[in-house]
Amino acid sequence: MARLVIQNGRVIDPSQSLDDYVNLVVEDGKVAALGAAAGPTDEVWDASGKLVVPGLIDLHAELREPGFEEDETIATGTAAALRGGFATIACLPNTDPPIDSQASVEFVHHQANRAGNCNVVVLACVSKNREGHQLAEIGSLVKAGAVGFTDASAPIHNAELMRRALDYCQMFDRPVMNHPEVLELTRGGIMHDGSTAMILGLAGLPPAAEDVMASRDLRLAEATGGRLHLMNISSEGNVDLLRRVKSRGVTVTADINVANFTLTDEVLRSFDTNCKLNPPLRSRRHVQACIEAIADGTIDAIASGHTPRAVEKKMRDLSEAPFGMVALETALSLVVSYLVEPEYLNWSQVVERMSAAPARILGLRTKGTLQVGADADITVIDPELQWKVDRQHLHSRSFNSPFLGQTLKGRAVAVFVAGLVKYIDRDQWPS
Repeated sequence: MARLVIQNGRVIDPSQSLDDYVNLVVEDGKVAALGAAAGPTDEVWDASGKLVVPGLIDLHAELREPGFEEDETIATGTAAALRGGFATIACLPNTDPPIDSQASVEFVHHQANRAGNCNVVVLACVSKNREGHQLAEIGSLVKAGAVGFTDASAPIHNAELMRRALDYCQMFDRPVMNHPEVLELTRGGIMHDGSTAMILGLAGLPPAAEDVMASRDLRLAEATGGRLHLMNISSEGNVDLLRRVKSRGVTVTADINVANFTLTDEVLRSFDTNCKLNPPLRSRRHVQACIEAIADGTIDAIASGHTPRAVEKKMRDLSEAPFGMVALETALSLVVSYLVEPEYLNWSQVVERMSAAPARILGLRTKGTLQVGADADITVIDPELQWKVDRQHLHSRSFNSPFLGQTLKGRAVAVFVAGLVKYIDRDQWPS
């Protein structure tokens, strides 16, 4: 395999407290050195004016295959991920059939290998068929390569099942990842339960539905010592719960989707179905509380929240359209535009939330870092590049984004996976 050097870039790696202009040497798919590039070199990449960071990792994305290929496929989803700067994505199990068997895990790995884009790791079902009644065959799923367990958008409503999952997954050092929502409180809801919903006459999704289930999960995590990860944080109350529990040393991590710190429920005045999300876009007070939690580390990671839906599904009335938005290609730029530019986060914190922390949560020990010997998964970012979100240039099969037509700042211009160039924007980085 070629030996390459990426030089003159600003290398940022919070796992080493590194933020400096150094050469990055890659050999045989691994990081070989940071600093002087001694010996013969096959390729030299000049990253002047660019950031060189560990490959971004998305904690959970819907790839929709098998069963919903009209929304997305593993090939199109991973192509979109590369253009968003992601070297690794974790695939959610809400497919048809769900990912609750060894064969279904192996299918995803096979399709990802065939596509040859970014790395894909699998999040398998907590319960059989995502029905919330019987625990899935956790041991066999781990053997097949599952890195974590979740029922995706289906909350684990059965407290006893959740307790047993937390207990059992300790044996394999895997996280149980739950979407906190009490369905009895949200049934029929369309948007955040607040003044805007009342004015528009739309049924609400109350933040209490998130807070109540999150509180239950946090208590169970404390009682069992299991590895709990709360997905899709969106409420001020949930943030307060997390702060208190973390202060007691409970093993819990959490993430937030990009939409939930960039937009508020006010955008639903347009009745744009691309803004219909779950968790919903909440009021400014909740959004600001979440931003503060990202900044102080209460929320450990930033996820894309990629939920592609075919155009014919989103063309329905707001009450009938499914929840979801595409986000892999815009996630990094939204972080730059809404967190870095207003100085809520610095670049080292961005890399921590979008690479190092996801790697730790998923147990990917050779990723999320540029330490010598780590996998040479590398994202090169132009932090000043401005670009317009255009449906013709999105590589996802769907284009249900509320950001269509907007100009964002910052974008990945290249992604290396195991030392191989998997994506490069030659217009922006002709190196």
